[in-house]
Amino acid sequence: MDAKPSKVEPRKKAILIALSVSMVLMLAKFLAYLITHSNAILTDAAESIVNVLASSFAFYSIYLATVPKDTNHPYGHGKVEFFSAFLEGALITVAGVIIIFKSGYDLIYPQPILRLFEGAAIIGATGLVNMFTGYYLIREGKSQRSITLEADGRHLLTDAVTSAGLVGGVVLIKLTGLYWLDGVISILLGIYIVHNGYKLTRRSVGGLMDESDLDLVKEIVALMQKNRQDPWIDVHNLRAQQYGADLHIDCHVTLPYYFDLNQVHHEISAIDEMINGNASGKTELFIHADPCLPDCCNYCHMKECPVRAEVFRNEITWTIDNVTKNKKHFDQ
Repeated sequence: MDAKPSKVEPRKKAILIALSVSMVLMLAKFLAYLITHSNAILTDAAESIVNVLASSFAFYSIYLATVPKDTNHPYGHGKVEFFSAFLEGALITVAGVIIIFKSGYDLIYPQPILRLFEGAAIIGATGLVNMFTGYYLIREGKSQRSITLEADGRHLLTDAVTSAGLVGGVVLIKLTGLYWLDGVISILLGIYIVHNGYKLTRRSVGGLMDESDLDLVKEIVALMQKNRQDPWIDVHNLRAQQYGADLHIDCHVTLPYYFDLNQVHHEISAIDEMINGNASGKTELFIHADPCLPDCCNYCHMKECPVRAEVFRNEITWTIDNVTKNKKHFDQ
C-alpha cells in the first residue's frame, strides 16, 4: 500500500539555511584566526570547513532523496541520507584527528598569540548562531524524519559547544598568561570532535545496515495494541526500515481463516489507515495475512466464531518482544 508523498520543501529550505550560515561563519572564524594566530581558534575554523562540505553534500542528498521511485530503486532514494550522515561523521572525525596532531605540534613549537579578546568575541558570536541553527535543524529533522537534517543540526551544536569552550579557554589564557594552554584546549576540543564524529558515523551505519529503530517499533506496536480489532488475532514478524523520510513496515497479521479476500483486504486497509492516521509520520505497509489455527482460539476475540475449537481464556498483549518474533503467539 502506498504512503502519501513526504513533504520536501521544508527539508530543502532548512539545509539551504544551514549551508548559507556555515559559509558566513567559516569566513568569520578564519578572520578571527588571522587576527590572533591562535591554534585553538584555528581548530574551530578548520571544523567550519567540514560544516560547509557536509551541508553541501547534505543538500545534494536531500535533493536525491526526493527523486521518485523507479525500477532500480523500488524503495526510493531515501537511504542516501544515511550515507550523507556517514560522510559528515567521517569528516568530523578526520578534522578532529588533524586538530589533535596539529595542536600537539604547536605545544612543542609554540607560536605567538595576538588580540585574543577580539578573536574570542568573533568565535562567541559564531557559536551562538550555530546553536540556534543547530536546534532549528534538529527540530526540522525530527518533524520531517530526516537523519540528514538531524545530523547537520547535531554537528552545528557540537560546533557551538566547542566555540563556548574555546571562548572560555581564550579568556583563561589571557588572564593567566599561560599560552601553552592554547594547545591543550585545542587537543581537548579535538577529542570531543572525534567522539561526536564517531557517534554520528555509528548511527548512520546502523541505518545503512537496516538496524531497527526500537523507539519507532514500540510506537507502532503500542498503536496496534491500543486500536486492535477482534479479527486481528495476532501480529508477528514485524520489521521496520527507514529510507530517509520514508518508513516501511512489513508484518504478518493472523486473521480468521474463513474470511474471503474482500474481508481480508478490508482488515489490512483498516490497519494501514489506523497507523497512518496516528503515527508520527507517513508509513508504507506490506502486510501478509496468515490464517488462524485451532491453537489460536484461546486468545482470539472473535465473537460468534463458527469454527471455534476452544473457549477464549485471555488476551495476549502485543509487545515489541512477541510482535517482532516470526511465529504465532501460541508458540511462545
